Amino acid sequence: MAHLTGKQVLAIVTNYGVEQDELLVPVRHLRDHGAVVTVASAQPGDIRTLVGDEKPGETVQPDTTIDAVDTAGFDLLLVPGGTINADNLRQQSGAVAAVEAFASSGRPVAAICHGPWALVEADRVKGATLTSYPSLATDLRNAGATWVDQEVVRDEGAGFPLVTSRDPGDLPAFLREIDAVLDA
Repeated sequence: MAHLTGKQVLAIVTNYGVEQDELLVPVRHLRDHGAVVTVASAQPGDIRTLVGDEKPGETVQPDTTIDAVDTAGFDLLLVPGGTINADNLRQQSGAVAAVEAFASSGRPVAAICHGPWALVEADRVKGATLTSYPSLATDLRNAGATWVDQEVVRDEGAGFPLVTSRDPGDLPAFLREIDAVLDA
């Protein structure tokens, strides 16, 4: 199960409102398969996850902050959703800079649910075909993307590998495509 040994993954989140399973399921999966995952939060301190944007979820200890991390050594950027998390994350200059760093260097980004808002803010969806939580469809189209209602989309239309999914129910397909892009 260690087919991702040596792969470095950076997950970026705010300290409140990330959808529990959109952070924890990929982090556990990737670590179980040998990847090193660094969870970077907007501020120092605990990350309070939510379930369904309203019920308290698990508390997570971040490894670092977004502003303190050097994105250069990472193979993939993970951008989980959660409405509150994603809305606040796109207002964090360090998070937008991380998206830009990955996209401009051709490294993959995996975003689920409301996570693609950070890509819109970084102006990195033009030409891409992607999916997300349905309420982002208009934002993504207005930013130059083609939005589709599918459990997972893997696309390079914006000039870098992009894996997107709609919600926690799509996690098996999302993880399958993350594995594939990291194995490529």
